Amino acid sequence: MIYLYAPGEQGLELLTGDGDVRRALWIDLFCPSPEEVAEVEALGLEVPTLAEMEEIEISNRLYREAGADYMIVVLSGLSPDRLPVLSPVAMILTAERLITVRHHTPRPLETFPTRADKSSAGFRGAGALFLGLVEEILGRQADHLEAVGHKLDATARQVFGQAAAQRVAVLEQALGTIGAQGEVLSRVRLGLLTLKRALAYYMQSLDERPDSRGLRLHVKAQLRDLQALEVHGDFIAMRLSFASDATMGMVNLAQNLTARILSVVACLFLPPTLIASVFGMNFARIPFLASDWGFALSLALMIGSAGLTYAVFRWRRWL
Repeated sequence: MIYLYAPGEQGLELLTGDGDVRRALWIDLFCPSPEEVAEVEALGLEVPTLAEMEEIEISNRLYREAGADYMIVVLSGLSPDRLPVLSPVAMILTAERLITVRHHTPRPLETFPTRADKSSAGFRGAGALFLGLVEEILGRQADHLEAVGHKLDATARQVFGQAAAQRVAVLEQALGTIGAQGEVLSRVRLGLLTLKRALAYYMQSLDERPDSRGLRLHVKAQLRDLQALEVHGDFIAMRLSFASDATMGMVNLAQNLTARILSVVACLFLPPTLIASVFGMNFARIPFLASDWGFALSLALMIGSAGLTYAVFRWRRWL
């Protein structure tokens, strides 16, 4: 599918009618058909396929070809089957327009057309449009980091605020949540890494573009924002590591408590078992065996030995 956008009074407007790609400032290709790819390539550009974007190493995803800058970044989004994926997005920047090629739906690419007028760099030129899209992506990544932080806050309250009887189920749920948020964080950090490299590459070619001074200031500001997000991501990673270690420690404590209870119960029954074993020996003469009160005495000895063991455990604070 191909989406064509041009500047409007408020944000970007979706072009309808003849669908001439030459009228568009932004061409967004989503799972494009061969006919749509050929239509864009008629502008003198090569549209990379998904296989080509995935095969290119991260260190080689920034290059210039036929006067256009190719910047491939990795963003999280939803696949056509509505499943969360991490997939590359190609941003092809020329002097006249911006072209994006994607095979999933990152949220910033869907929300940017209606929010383009709020971009600090504007949206009247290809370079400004590219920086506005990057700004939208950075805002979305910041939202992801904030969401991970809120999830960690809720998980910490569950782990450290529940009664011991409810601990096992809570800890199992907490471990699953921590693992899922760790996966979200890894996707955000990979996206920030590829965006940082793309911005650095774009800044090197700014001298060849009009209004390079104004755009350079915006690039520097976005690089500072990106660096702040990386620091925030590192902080969240430390919190995730601490939460994981703390949860595993609580799991070990819960397991130790169960093992201790079982050990104490076994110890309580050891003296009565010894007494019952003595009176159950197959000897001809055993004290009190023939007595009328021998059975009562054996029961009293077993109960007393168990009570004495329990009292010693309480005195030593093992219970």
